[in-house]
Amino acid sequence: MDYLKVIGQKKLQGSVTISGAKNAALPLLAATILSKNKITIDNLPIVADIKTLLKLLEMLGSSYSLDKSMLQIDSTSISKTKATYDIVKTMRASILVLGPLLARFGHCEVSLPGGCAIGQRPVDLHLKALEQMGAKIEIKNGYIQATTDGPLQGAKIIFDKITVTGTENIVMAAALAKGTTTIINAAKEPEVVQLCEVLKDAGVDIQGIGTNEITIQGKNQELLNMKDFTIIPDRIEAGTYLCAGAITNSILTIQNARADHLDAVLSKLEQMGFMIIKENSSITILPANRIKPVNITTTEYPGFPTDMQAQFMALATMADGVSIIDETLFENRFMHVGELVRMGADITLNGTVATIKGTPRMLYGADVMATDLRASSALVLAALVAKGETNIHRIYHLDRGYNKLEEKLTNLGASILRGKEKL
Repeated sequence: MDYLKVIGQKKLQGSVTISGAKNAALPLLAATILSKNKITIDNLPIVADIKTLLKLLEMLGSSYSLDKSMLQIDSTSISKTKATYDIVKTMRASILVLGPLLARFGHCEVSLPGGCAIGQRPVDLHLKALEQMGAKIEIKNGYIQATTDGPLQGAKIIFDKITVTGTENIVMAAALAKGTTTIINAAKEPEVVQLCEVLKDAGVDIQGIGTNEITIQGKNQELLNMKDFTIIPDRIEAGTYLCAGAITNSILTIQNARADHLDAVLSKLEQMGFMIIKENSSITILPANRIKPVNITTTEYPGFPTDMQAQFMALATMADGVSIIDETLFENRFMHVGELVRMGADITLNGTVATIKGTPRMLYGADVMATDLRASSALVLAALVAKGETNIHRIYHLDRGYNKLEEKLTNLGASILRGKEKL
């Protein structure tokens, strides 16, 4: 198992290129199940979650070739419809094959998913929606067993709460359904938007893209002629590197970034005293004279993303004052607090609310443990400004979502090395 060793208090400078969005790539890879042709996908992030889903698609019968960030994938020969536990247990996003497999074949078995332990993310909303479309669902031996008599039927789906993967799953299922499906209270994330746009380019009539009401006219099990496409930049990776510039109070430029996907994040950085310069596909952050405290409430897009909460908590330890973070989406997403406290942070929790008393230049290197993907990046950020050496263990979480993190940070001037744990 790997760990990261970080020597803190190094000034950063330069530019970093953002990879493709993992959370956009995952549903788009699942969507290839709906295709009748080979597809070329560019700007694919080569991270653990992507490798896992490619392995799953290959087990189902897909074939692919990968050259750096360019993928050629052919899912026309898929013949198996069982997503087994040994693959699905490592990544919740594996549930995204449920909708397209069921829509294409009329039956499938998908293991109940695993992944980050950040709280309850039940798939009942997915299953309820598929049942409304005519599916028969049974949970047996840890598997979701789904069948239909003929094609899925268009339906009016009203999600009780906003669900990103639920919206994506039903959009893909509806693309091959018979009739019209309307999704009410749909997620509006850029990753959902790209999925809809790719399916629309493949001939599916989709209205309301980017709104909370999406209407899909299904193709009645006619496979799609999908066009080649490029994955959008990863807004969470971009936000993380902006926080790296902010916490070290450095000048950094983020290349291949979409500022329009980061409005809430950029707004909070500006509130904290940093100047942001937006130019075409780049964003530059300039140092603050005084890092001000900030109040944050996580919510669905276009609000402040829960996936940036941990990074801003690390940043808030450097603020001159008291910051408040209210995590409204996941009940167990403060597991990084204990690790930051080990490094000297002054953080108290009261239910879903964290209070961070800024302790500028008072974090210290320590042995810490990553507990989930974004918590991992928060520990890296804290280590960048900590006095001395920080060893971050269990970084397989980090590898699920960040492409070449230590290489990119080293190129910016950080002292960060990957090592092997001693047995």
